Amino acid sequence: MSVLRIRDVRLLVAAVGLSALGDLLLWIPLALHVEARTGSALAVSAFFLALWAPVVLLGGVAGVVADRFENRALLIVVSLAQAAVVVALAFAADSLAAILALSGLLGAGVALSAPAEFALVPAAAGEERVAEANGHVEAARYIGMTAGPLLGGALAAAGMLELALLLNALSFVAVALAALALRARRMPAGGEAAAARARARDGFAFLARDRTLAVTLAAAVAALAFFSISVTAEVFFVIDVLKAGEAGYGLLLSTWTVGMVVGAIVLARRVPGVRLATVALAAIALQGAGIAGAAAADVLWLAMAGFALGGVAHGLKNVLLRTLIHERVPDALRGRAYAAYNAVRNGAELGALGAGGALVGLLGARAALALSGLVPLAIGLLALLFVRVRLAPANDPTTARRTRHVYGET
Repeated sequence: MSVLRIRDVRLLVAAVGLSALGDLLLWIPLALHVEARTGSALAVSAFFLALWAPVVLLGGVAGVVADRFENRALLIVVSLAQAAVVVALAFAADSLAAILALSGLLGAGVALSAPAEFALVPAAAGEERVAEANGHVEAARYIGMTAGPLLGGALAAAGMLELALLLNALSFVAVALAALALRARRMPAGGEAAAARARARDGFAFLARDRTLAVTLAAAVAALAFFSISVTAEVFFVIDVLKAGEAGYGLLLSTWTVGMVVGAIVLARRVPGVRLATVALAAIALQGAGIAGAAAADVLWLAMAGFALGGVAHGLKNVLLRTLIHERVPDALRGRAYAAYNAVRNGAELGALGAGGALVGLLGARAALALSGLVPLAIGLLALLFVRVRLAPANDPTTARRTRHVYGET
């Protein structure tokens, strides 16, 4: 990889890590602020819905924008706009209506920036180093998602909401500066006329038409709908079942995060292109096995072992799914394809988070946690069998190259 490309990848990785850190740095103190001012669980739920729903609702539109406009410029504009929204939040923190409206604008920014960042990776790293770059991008995201709540929780405990908002605004400015320093560009393929014909449904249609993508991503989304149940179940499992307390809960989550970084950086780059789909599905099954194994544990260290396995598989899976989309989707459609996948994935996750609390109350923490692992284990194994038996020719990298040729790419 050339010096310029290494520099661009590092900038992109730093931008993703800062963005993830800034997001969690904002969410935690602001959610606690909403709860303190309103005393309403519905208000807190509305806050998170305002943040996350735009990613689902604007998936098609965001993909079109990413495929119509130069992505580096798009990242700069969106990041600066998000910084301005956060500054406005600092002046409107006493109004729930203003918080919800401005949070919705932040969510819209996330919807727009995610496909642009995704589509920029091959331009920054080169098509031949996409898997390696994706590993570093995902690892940076995980590190940011780990550090953000720690810093945000500390600031919230100290009553420093304004400082948390300021730091979040600065993180968006830093992302804009990182994008400004990028040498890589991703221009609309085929010129302005082709960009003007870009349609929101094209991303969904391509993912459904490509058999390997359709089966692999459908399995990933279906599994995620159950994986996300564990987010609610974990707290009650560690504290009420294992009696390991808040420190044990922190250790369990840290084990998962470390595993994700290992899977993303160490293992993902070693998977050959022809095996992306099968290894991703195997990782789904292993992630489920890790969670199910943790649910069967009676002591914390055994649960941590299960979460270590699940975290490694999770990090590996996410990188391979990103790379699979990069490999099989022509550049002209990458913004729309990733936005479509991101919208469906986030929709499944939102639904599962809502169902998690009900299942914990109905089945108990251990059973709910086991369910969140066993069902994805079965989904991963069945999809893996289907891909191996029915879709082997479609997994050949030459198939993806032929598809790119149809869209005018070499």
